[in-house]
Amino acid sequence: MPDGFGRLWTAQTVSSLGDGVTHAALPLIALTLTRDPMALAVVTAAGTLPWLIFGVLGGALVDRWDRRRTMWVADTVRAVLLGIPAVAAWLDMLSIPLLAAVAFLLGLGGLFFDTAATAYLPDLLSRDPALLERANSRLRGAQTAMSGFAGPPAGSALLAVGRSVPLVADAVSFAVSALLVRTLPAMPRPVPEARASLLTQARAGASYVFRNRLLLGLALRPAVGNVAFLAVETVLALFAHDRLGIGTFGFGLLLTAEATGGLLGAAIASQLGRRLGTGTALTCTAAIEGLAILGLASASNPYIAGLALAVCGAAMGATMVLGPSLRQAIVPGHLMGRVASTSRMLAMCAAPVGAFLGGWLATAYDLRTPLYASAALLLTMTAVTASMTNNRRVEAALRAASPHSPDVGGPGSPAAGEPAQESASGLR
Repeated sequence: MPDGFGRLWTAQTVSSLGDGVTHAALPLIALTLTRDPMALAVVTAAGTLPWLIFGVLGGALVDRWDRRRTMWVADTVRAVLLGIPAVAAWLDMLSIPLLAAVAFLLGLGGLFFDTAATAYLPDLLSRDPALLERANSRLRGAQTAMSGFAGPPAGSALLAVGRSVPLVADAVSFAVSALLVRTLPAMPRPVPEARASLLTQARAGASYVFRNRLLLGLALRPAVGNVAFLAVETVLALFAHDRLGIGTFGFGLLLTAEATGGLLGAAIASQLGRRLGTGTALTCTAAIEGLAILGLASASNPYIAGLALAVCGAAMGATMVLGPSLRQAIVPGHLMGRVASTSRMLAMCAAPVGAFLGGWLATAYDLRTPLYASAALLLTMTAVTASMTNNRRVEAALRAASPHSPDVGGPGSPAAGEPAQESASGLR
């Protein structure tokens, strides 16, 4: 791995720890201000709104800007932003509108950082598919460990010291990340596209995804998956309590089992890709997710439920390494920000649909119904996208993306879904 990757990994690991701290502390801080469920929902939803409103436009901006600078500026701004509620908490001036506004702006900063990091990594690793899989495996594993295991209990503990303490801790993590990112090697700026408006560039990025079957298949998996998984998450606590007899501590263990599976899946993703081929591996992990949720739906005791969630987490962890790594290897550098943000936006838009679906099915039928419906949805998605992301398509796309390949018509060409005006800027 290049030396720069170690600094990028450290930056994102530190930042993920801070994210885990805030993820646990922010809802608890909001609870000290109100018990109104709708007010609490506003704070939670505010952080996701930037992806829904600015997702594709944000990707277009990242494709115009220097990616390294975008990352460290975004983290610097987020560090300063967290200082506002920290000071307000210290002065006893916190309010729900202030928390919601800060959550929204933090989400906007996250949009720019995540998109820029996704676009920067392929350049750092010379678009080597094997290196990208190893890198994403390490990044995903660190993110899960820090934001899923270490961060939340640390956030709860720091909150006991004072309401401003976890916010300051997260601000420090962003500042450290910004300093590390600023030391990363500079990469060539994306080639500007002459006389194309921001909206035109954003539309071209979205069109590139929707008109390419492989990229569309890669985008549909997390989008449909979010519908299914949010439907499960919406009723999981109630299902665990009413159907499995699990208390608060046991529910925490269930979530830990899922996170542990996620770490394992991220660790073995590259090996799966090598043994089965990336396309077949993605189809297998998608099928395993559906079967695991089916096992959860029919679980009669906590042990079966925990095993099912661990298996599901492992499949999800592998998918979240293989899918993004493939996308980074085949998408031209000048389109990477838009393609990544379009895919992420589709996934974020799908999440509220899943939450509503889960609540409605549980209310109208039974607590197990959303789980069975989610399993059916995941298995159907697997069947639909299997031909879109098979090994043949993956290998053809990798050949076309190779700088030494004479192939045409792959993901880097106008025939694969990119408008002719976009191809004038040159392809990598």
